[in-house]
Amino acid sequence: MAQKPSIPKGTRDFSPIEMAKRNYIFNTIKEVFLLYGFQQIETPAMENLSTLMGKYGEEGDKLLFKMLNSGDYLKNAPAEMLEQHDYIHLIPKISEKGLRYDLTVPFARYVVMHRNDIQFPFKRYQIQPVWRADRPQKGRYREFYQCDADVVGSDSLMNEIELVGMIDEVFKRFGINVIIKINNRKVLSGIAEVIGAPDKIVDITVAIDKIDKIGLENVNAELLEKGLSQDAVDALQPLLTLSGSNEEKLATLSTLLASSEVGMKGVEELRYVLSNSEAQQPKGVVELDVSLARGLNYYTGTIIEVKAKDVAIGSITGGGRYDNLTGVFGMPGTSGVGISFGADRIYDVLNTLELYPKDTLASTKVLFVNFGEKEGAQSLQYVMKLRANGIPAEIYPDSTKMKKQMSYANDKNVAYVAMVGETEMANGTIALKCMETGEQENLTINEVISKLK
Repeated sequence: MAQKPSIPKGTRDFSPIEMAKRNYIFNTIKEVFLLYGFQQIETPAMENLSTLMGKYGEEGDKLLFKMLNSGDYLKNAPAEMLEQHDYIHLIPKISEKGLRYDLTVPFARYVVMHRNDIQFPFKRYQIQPVWRADRPQKGRYREFYQCDADVVGSDSLMNEIELVGMIDEVFKRFGINVIIKINNRKVLSGIAEVIGAPDKIVDITVAIDKIDKIGLENVNAELLEKGLSQDAVDALQPLLTLSGSNEEKLATLSTLLASSEVGMKGVEELRYVLSNSEAQQPKGVVELDVSLARGLNYYTGTIIEVKAKDVAIGSITGGGRYDNLTGVFGMPGTSGVGISFGADRIYDVLNTLELYPKDTLASTKVLFVNFGEKEGAQSLQYVMKLRANGIPAEIYPDSTKMKKQMSYANDKNVAYVAMVGETEMANGTIALKCMETGEQENLTINEVISKLK
């Protein structure tokens, strides 16, 4: 008995309808990337493990998919390592390559390798799959796409403003109402300083990042568990309960962080980014959120996170400023700022809100019914003329029952069905039926082209 086919856990097949939706997402994002002057690059699915290992921490290294060397991959593996199951030291002996974990480290490698060919500042985008050997669960996959855009080689905050504008443009095109949350790592460092706990910045930010999920009381309890004094927790309260407009929040931060040089630097950067982003009159809400602390050990300045207002789901876009992207590859001091759109979560939001344009799902604009050899030959000539004018068209390949051909058109979400029978051939016309309204009219091929264009 043949084995039932399957796919690896954490991966997915995508139907034609699902691919039409996904391509709508990718194409919309790509159009905006290009509109803002970003250039596309691609990097290999597999990288040398020496490039990937040690860049994501100990846990990240465990989640890398490693590829066995070709041929006799055990030939360089010492017997004692195999006997002792010493996989940590065994991996470099049997595996030299792995699937990329994200697009950021390969991008850093790309910048270093091609630095003599790149014009800085370099604005690049990538839309490619990545792989993580994580435990699959709802919304978390082992293979998924990232849509990244980064600017490297420039310290200017103008880049952050452009990224906010780009985010707003993407979601405006999707019709998704969003909140674009902004914070700054320097502000978080300043907060840790003024409450007398600069060594606890990671514990502080990890805790306050949960405030929306677990509430203020539980955040305070976690801070005390992490070793902060009651005085430090009390001093933190005005910052955790910031309210009002962005300008009012900035004013409060300026007062509370007045004694911290790094904190005040962060406030000034926030003021510049927020005021200039608001001056672009975005459709989405741009909001200062002091509890935002994503990627603390990675980001060094601006932090960005985007939430959908009308769907309860996690972050659908995120990013920020980093100061040493390429340092791990021997090219220190290259500052950059970037964002990543969460295509899979955007897909879920668009599905929930039913925001896909109707024509997104239709791969064929018009289908010609096949009535027989002569009629089919004439219809094929019309199909070729429509395609030459950029109109997606096809002819049903078999001369079969009308009901079957119409069902095919319905299943493919075809907008129009064209019929060329003996009468139409004699008159040089086409009977064109709109599948949505049921209306039918007799037109010449040139009139059909004008109508469908």
